[in-house]
Amino acid sequence: MTENELSSIIIGAAIEVHTQLGPGLLESVYETCLYYELKEIGLKVERQVDLPLKYKKIFLETGLRLDLIVQDKVIVELKAVKELCDVHVAQTLTYLKLTNLKLGLLINFNEVRLKHGLQRVVNNL
Repeated sequence: MTENELSSIIIGAAIEVHTQLGPGLLESVYETCLYYELKEIGLKVERQVDLPLKYKKIFLETGLRLDLIVQDKVIVELKAVKELCDVHVAQTLTYLKLTNLKLGLLINFNEVRLKHGLQRVVNNL
């Protein structure tokens, strides 16, 4: 399955979660529910994945954690904030670069219409 095909499935699952719950909850609630939806579809999903960082010749246990990785191809970064900012996009792009993955989905569940909180982030490697 390609990154684009996965992204459509992930967005559909996120819309289902948002339809059921609406805005205003904690990020962790949306993460748990989206994880459940994606697993129910039969996708391989990892959550709260530790991301060590290599800096020059040393490895750092930095405390960086990826919200979700789907099928080892797409990073899903979840937010429940007033609005997405450039720093959220930069964070997602940095995660993509550190993992050598191509596609990230930045999803802000704190929107009346989820489509206003969706952003694709592409790592041009």
